[in-house]
Order: sequence, then C-alpha cells, then structure tokens
Amino acid sequence: MSGSINKVKSVTVIAVIAVVVLCVTIYMIHFNPNNRSGGGIPEESSAKSSSYINSETQSNTESTDPEGTTLEDNSVTETSTDVKSTTVKDPEEKTTTAVTATTADKTTTEKATTEKADNKTTAASKESTTAKGEYEYAYAGFNPSVADTSGKWNLLLVNRDYILPEDYTVKKATAAPGYNTEIDYRVAGPYTEMFNAAKKEGLTLVPLSGYRRVSTQKKNFENKIASYTKQGYSRAEATQLAAKSILPPGTSEHNAGLAMDICSLEERFDQTKEFRWLQEHAADYGFILRYTKEKQNITKIKYEPWHWRYVGKEAAKAMKASGQCLEEYLGYA
Repeated sequence: MSGSINKVKSVTVIAVIAVVVLCVTIYMIHFNPNNRSGGGIPEESSAKSSSYINSETQSNTESTDPEGTTLEDNSVTETSTDVKSTTVKDPEEKTTTAVTATTADKTTTEKATTEKADNKTTAASKESTTAKGEYEYAYAGFNPSVADTSGKWNLLLVNRDYILPEDYTVKKATAAPGYNTEIDYRVAGPYTEMFNAAKKEGLTLVPLSGYRRVSTQKKNFENKIASYTKQGYSRAEATQLAAKSILPPGTSEHNAGLAMDICSLEERFDQTKEFRWLQEHAADYGFILRYTKEKQNITKIKYEPWHWRYVGKEAAKAMKASGQCLEEYLGYA
C-alpha cells in the first residue's frame, strides 16, 4: 500500500514538472523578440522606424556639401533624385553616396561657370580688338589710314583712304554775315571775303553746309546705305554706292571744317551765275571745286558742283592752272 502511494506521488511530480517545462517553453517561444515571423515588433512599425531613420540621415546629407556649406535648392533637388534612385542597405554607405553626388554636381556647376566666364572674357577681348583694329565699314572694302595732320592744315587730305584722327578737333566760326553755318575759323575769313565780293555783283553764295560732326556724317551715311538696301542691294554693295555721294564718317572734309556746300545740292547748280562766278574767282580766295567730272576716277566721288574746299590761294591757283585735283597736287595719285 505504501509503495503504491509513493509511485503516485512520483508520477504527479513528474507531471507537474512536465507542465512547468511546457509552459516555460511556450512562453519563451511566444515572446521571443528575435522571432520575426511569430511576433515581436510589428513589421509596419519596424518599417516606419527604419524609414524615419533613413530620411533623417538623407536630409542631413543632402542639405550640405562636404565642407558644411548649405547648397542651393536646385543642387539639393538634383542630388536627392540621384540618391533615391540608388538602392543602399547601409545608412553610412548611403550618406557617402549622397556626399559624392553632391560633390560631383558642385564640380560640374563650377566648371560650367568657369567656362562661361572664360568665354565672356574671350568675347570681350575679341570685341575690343575688332573695335580698335578694324574700321567699321571694312566689310565693304574701306580701311582708311589715319590722315597726316603734321603738314599744312589747309592741305590736309581727308578722303575714303584717309580718316581724321579720333582726337581731331575743329575750332569753328560763322562763315558769312547773316548765316549760322559754321566752318573752321581759319577758313571763315576767306569765305566771308569771297561772299562779300560776290555780293557786290548781286550774287549770294549761300553757305548751306560747312562743318559737320562725325556723328551727323555717320547718320547721313547710314541713311544712304539703308536707301540702297531697300532697293535690293546687299549691305556691302549699298555701302559702296553710298560712299560715292556721302563719305563714311571721319573721312569727309566737312568733318574737318575745310569745305562748304554752296547754294544748292543739285547738279544743275552748275548752270547758275553763282557757279560760273565761283569757277572764275574762287581760287583767288583759296577755294577749289573739289569733286569735278573729270577726276571722279581719282576722287571716287561723283561730280558735286556745290562742294568747294579751302586749300589756300597759292595751292588753289596752282591746281586751277594745272587742272589737278587735290590728290594729284599732293602726290597721292
């Protein structure tokens, strides 16, 4: 009897132990945090936590360059796109990738800026060289040399081949009483004498155009070019045609204040009494008909019976006697 009781107690103890072991086992299995498939932290919460950590790392990485300087918005946007498109498991590796991308973008931007600056400098240099080294109407075959101003002022040669120096100045005076037209002050006296002499014979040598600013010359010249281009000529052709009647700026005797357009700007002026008087007496006052019919091949200017140039009495009388134009008299033709 006593043996039976001891046997029952042993079985009971074993059963209790088995139950305890089973409960412990079940407990450990159910609440083990390393068992992802069976419980622990929910996958959704884990994903949210991981996303927050990664986005924080990415934000800090994209907002600064390796030196800690805040990048411009467009650089940040481009870098963020590149980083997001790359699959990286290690947060530190991801940070390195973002920094590398940022550095590359910054280097590209700096290179582009440098090239742009270099191009701008080169363009400015080229523009400066062109302005100083090439006449603005060179495209039409004009490339005048600077006129020699070291000789006698009254024999200064200014034409399509010789341009006034940029610093050339003219001291002006009114050409005749009752008129506002100005000319070089050294020519004003001789013109007034000639004007008064003709006046005594009942003729008025109206001083239409004397000194002319280079800017006005340029405007007139450009207007003439435009009138020819409207007729279908090319820019170069129009410029060459315009120069036969209006010289390019800086190459006109009007710019030097040494010439006067008298009475009319029409060719029929040579049919008037005033023109005949000038032909007979102008040389006595130092003036010559500058652009004659006979010398157009030398002067390259069409016949202008109204354009009279002051060269001084001695030169004027010599050219009248020889039939030479100014280029021939000075030995340029």
